[in-house]
Amino acid sequence: MSVAPDPLKVMHVITRFIRGGAQENTLLTVAGLAKMPGYETALVTGPGLGPEGDLVQEARKAGVRVILIDYLRRPINPWRDWMSYVALRRWMRKLRPDVVHTHSSKAGIIGRKAAKAEKVPKIVHTIHGLPFHHYENPLLNKLYIGLERNAARYTDLIISVADAMTEKAVAAGVARRQKFVTIYSGMDVEPFVSGGHDRAAVRRALGIGENSPVVGVIARISPLKGHQFIIRAAPQIAARNPDVKFLFVGDGHIRRQMGKLAHKQGVRDRVVFAGLRDYGEIPALIAAMDLVVHTSLREGLARVLPQAFLSGVPVVSYDVDGAREVVINGKTGWLVEPESIDGLAAAVCEALGDLDAARAMALAGREICERWFSADVMVRAIANQYQNLFEP
Repeated sequence: MSVAPDPLKVMHVITRFIRGGAQENTLLTVAGLAKMPGYETALVTGPGLGPEGDLVQEARKAGVRVILIDYLRRPINPWRDWMSYVALRRWMRKLRPDVVHTHSSKAGIIGRKAAKAEKVPKIVHTIHGLPFHHYENPLLNKLYIGLERNAARYTDLIISVADAMTEKAVAAGVARRQKFVTIYSGMDVEPFVSGGHDRAAVRRALGIGENSPVVGVIARISPLKGHQFIIRAAPQIAARNPDVKFLFVGDGHIRRQMGKLAHKQGVRDRVVFAGLRDYGEIPALIAAMDLVVHTSLREGLARVLPQAFLSGVPVVSYDVDGAREVVINGKTGWLVEPESIDGLAAAVCEALGDLDAARAMALAGREICERWFSADVMVRAIANQYQNLFEP
C-alpha cells in the first residue's frame, strides 16, 4: 500500500441524482468532503429524470464539481450503458482520481469497471439497497448477483448503510465479510431534534385538523414502497380512530393509482397527498405527524426511520432489511411482517391508542439515532476509511 496523497482526489459516481435516500446520503458525503482540508471531490451523475426532482443545484451550491453524463440512466440499455462506461473512463483519465466511490447498483457496476480499466488506485462502493431481492425476477437476481460478485473482486472496500445489507451480500457470495464495513446513512440531525416547528400551521396548510391523529408516510410513490398496504389497512384503522388522516409525502409514477385505490377503499377523504417536498420541509412535516409508518418491501435502512425518532415521533415499520437495527420491536417502535395488512392495522391502532407510551418509545429510539446518524459522523467515518486504504 502507499501513503494517501494530499489532496486526496475522490470521484463519486451515481446513476441519477434525484430526491431519495441514496442521493441525500451521497450529497451530504460529497458536500462534507468538499469542506474538509485535503480532499478534492467531484460527483458524476446522470440526469435527474422523473417526478422526484434532482439535487444537482444543491451539490453545486455546496462547492462540489458536478459532471453530468446524459447516457447514465437507471434502466438497462446496452448502448447507453456502453456510452456511460466510455464517458466515465474519459473523465477518470482527465481528473485522475485517487479513489472512485460508486453508489447503488447500476453506477456501481459501470463505474467500478471503468475505474478498474483506468487503474484508479482505490475503488469503493456503497450498498444503499441490493439489486437482488425477493420481489425480483429469479433470472434477473442471478444476473445481478453475478455482476455484483464480479465487481466486488476488484473493489477495495464495500460500505453498507446497514448490517442487514452486509449479511445479505455475504450470504449471496458477493464478497467475504472482511471487505465490508457498515456506515449508517448520515443526515443533518439538528432540524429534527431541535423542534420548534409550527405543527398547527403545517396541518392547516394541508387541510388537516389540529386534533386529528395523523399517520404519515414519507417515500417515493412506487410499488415496492408499499403505499397500497397502508391504504388497504386504512378502513380498519379508521374504524377505531374516526378522525384519522393519512399523510403521504412524496411523488411517483403510481400516484394516481394510489388515489384510485384510496377511493375504492372508501378512505379517499382521509388521504392527503402532500406531493414532492424540499428536504428542508421534512422536519416540520414529520413534526405534524403523530405516527410515521414505513411499508417499503425493500430498503437498505430507510432514512425516515431515524428522522422520525430524532423528531420524537413513533414508528411502525415493516420488518425489512435494516429496519430492525433502529426499530427494536416493543422497545423503540413496532415491527410488522412485510405485506401484512391486519398486522399493520393492529400496530398502528396500538400506537394511536396510547400515544404517550408510543412517544416514550420514540425517545428511546432517539438516543440510538443521535449517536449513529449525524452527517458529520458519516463523513468522518468515510474519510477515515479512505485513509485506511492507503495505510502501509
